[in-house]
Amino acid sequence: MQSIEQIIAQELNAQPRQVAAAVALLDEGATVPFIARYRKEATGGLDDTQLRNLEERLRYLREMEERRDTILKSIAEQDKLTPELEKAIKEADTKTRLEDLYLPYKPKRRTRAQIAREAGLEPLAEALLADPTLNPEQEAAGYLNEEHKIATAKDALDGAKQILMERFAEDAELLTRLRTWLWDNAHIQARVADGKENDGAKFRDYFEHDEALKAIPSHRALALFRGRNESVLHVSMVLPEELENAEPHPCVSMVTQVADWKDQGRAADAWLGEVMRWTWKIKLNTHLETELLGRVRELAEEEAIQVFARNLKSLLMASPAGPKATMGLDPGLRTGVKVVVVDATGKLLEHTTVFPHQPKNQWDQSQATLAKLCVKHNVDLIAIGNGTASRETDKLAGELVKALRDKLTMQKIMVSEAGASVYSASELAAREFPDLDVSFRGAVSIARRLQDPLAELVKIDPKSIGVGQYQHDVSQVKMSRSLDAVVEDCVNAVGVDVNTASAPLLARIAGLNATIAGNIVSFREKNGAFNNRDALKQVPRLGEKTFEQAAGFLRIMNGDNPLDASSVHPEAYPVVEKIAEKHGRPLKDLIGDAPFLKSVKPAEFTDDTFGLPTVTDILSELEKPGRDPRPEFKAAEFKEGVETLDDLKPGMMLEGAVTNVTNFGAFVDIGVHQDGLVHVSALADKFVEDPHDVVKPGDIVKVKVLEVDKPRKRISLTMRLDDRHQEQAAGGAPAPAKGRPRKGGQRPAGKGRGQQAQPQGQGALGAAFAKAFEQQKKR
Repeated sequence: MQSIEQIIAQELNAQPRQVAAAVALLDEGATVPFIARYRKEATGGLDDTQLRNLEERLRYLREMEERRDTILKSIAEQDKLTPELEKAIKEADTKTRLEDLYLPYKPKRRTRAQIAREAGLEPLAEALLADPTLNPEQEAAGYLNEEHKIATAKDALDGAKQILMERFAEDAELLTRLRTWLWDNAHIQARVADGKENDGAKFRDYFEHDEALKAIPSHRALALFRGRNESVLHVSMVLPEELENAEPHPCVSMVTQVADWKDQGRAADAWLGEVMRWTWKIKLNTHLETELLGRVRELAEEEAIQVFARNLKSLLMASPAGPKATMGLDPGLRTGVKVVVVDATGKLLEHTTVFPHQPKNQWDQSQATLAKLCVKHNVDLIAIGNGTASRETDKLAGELVKALRDKLTMQKIMVSEAGASVYSASELAAREFPDLDVSFRGAVSIARRLQDPLAELVKIDPKSIGVGQYQHDVSQVKMSRSLDAVVEDCVNAVGVDVNTASAPLLARIAGLNATIAGNIVSFREKNGAFNNRDALKQVPRLGEKTFEQAAGFLRIMNGDNPLDASSVHPEAYPVVEKIAEKHGRPLKDLIGDAPFLKSVKPAEFTDDTFGLPTVTDILSELEKPGRDPRPEFKAAEFKEGVETLDDLKPGMMLEGAVTNVTNFGAFVDIGVHQDGLVHVSALADKFVEDPHDVVKPGDIVKVKVLEVDKPRKRISLTMRLDDRHQEQAAGGAPAPAKGRPRKGGQRPAGKGRGQQAQPQGQGALGAAFAKAFEQQKKR
């Protein structure tokens, strides 16, 4: 039997020694970011993605080993553990296989089969199966038993039937064969529940839906299960008609093969045939339907979590505008626009409210107030929340920038408000701004997330940032674990300034937690800025192990040691000192001297502790110490005069920012208070398997308007700029890219299995957009 390390090594395409080293480090309490960055020699350079996969598989396989031991012990205690069974259990490679093997021995409530055995009917069942020439009624007559209420031959045969049905239904090989065959051939079917046609209108695309079980995309599967949970849809596993009506039934045939029985017209064959059919219909069908629909849900959840994780990473790693004085505007109509100004470090300087819009329409007064604040605090950036009245407020900011261009060089940028209200009402925000109104806290968050999206978004529960699909329908435990890993990897990839970072940001650093992060901030506030990394050891509860894990990701700018501002770990400082000493140069002169550093041969400075990968990383880091891996800052320029749906016209070319990416396409903010959808088929002039291969949240893209559905507030966009817009009268849709193959679930326009005929004039792509918008609304 392979070891856990060998299994994971095969899956990761790595060496067992690499996996064993990573497992040992994880067991010692090392974090994934630390291992990926500072233990490359030990793991052979496994990156953070491989290590995250390793960590997940290690958890699964260890749970399986615990379960395997429990099962072996249980069967042994029953004196039923044969060498063959023990071998099969030890070789089981999934939890499902383990449970299949354990099923006949698993303690259970008294079943009909157990009651029949207690009544002494097992010999009857064995005899009829072994010799179908026996007459069932005659044989059963010898098993009548008043004590166990076996009064007739029929009672005895019913009991014998239950014994055989349970035996066949608990056969591990049969379960494996049926499970595999059904996964390949069965369909998932949805039908509207009686009387739910109106109440469940948002699920109308699935009122009569049918598609292959193994091919259903995650977003459709999760939509079906949500519809079922809301009692709108009946969801089931079915076989296509030609298979369901086949004689013999393919699933029944598998039961007969395992039973090693064939109908030859013998005396007991009719009775045995009924046993086989009942085994499938009564024992196995429902059980496997529940299991396979569960698998569909699990796979859909995994994919949805992956989509969320990728979008979250893109959002967290979005380019920061940088440490600049910033005005944050949280737009509103009746309640006014909340205005804050924060300095380059995000510290709140001043706040007020202006009322430029209806009903007060104090446009000029608002301009004057904002201008005064901008000049007073030398504002560089204006961050505008993208909620209600955002375009009207954007226009206000645009006039302000023009009016002050002789005094200030300012830039206005629309910023996503997603999660800002969650932060505003949080305990963290209340502690930071105890005397500030909740609405102003939101404006502060908007300003800060323009300066540094990562530093601000870590204060918000990732699930509230709004870049997932069906995020409330998936396992919250799995999702939280995945999203927390993304946040941790992003924060550590960038690193933090320990003298300015907030407690929530510090808590995401490898080795730290909320308590230690809070202690760092308290120590900093009491004793002043840290001058070097060693000073961190004075922080309560920050011991040697924690320091080892965290130190390389904590930066100290302008401190005693210039290396403290880099990602070079303190344990590797002797390597840099050795390089400086050998070349007769002061340590500080090495930093940033790219020509010199490129001439240094890493192999000359390796030893038993620091190998070639680490020394090479050190030299790269010294070239650009503390370099930010995030891209250069860019912002979308919304088209002037295009502020509402009424301003949009088919064929119009616009610039926008991608706000969310799903399996069916990308949503783009084009500045009209309603994101438009670029369907997956309109993302590129070639076939796109995964929208994430083309775009990610935060990307600035050029789009063309295809169609505007004002009543339903839907905007269909394309990134294939040569596409013609939808011709409503003709029901046209953009021609597919040349050579674009059809994938599972994509059909030509018209009525197919599980589809309603499309309304006249909508077209195939229009129908796809309609379905995608429904899915986005259900998120």
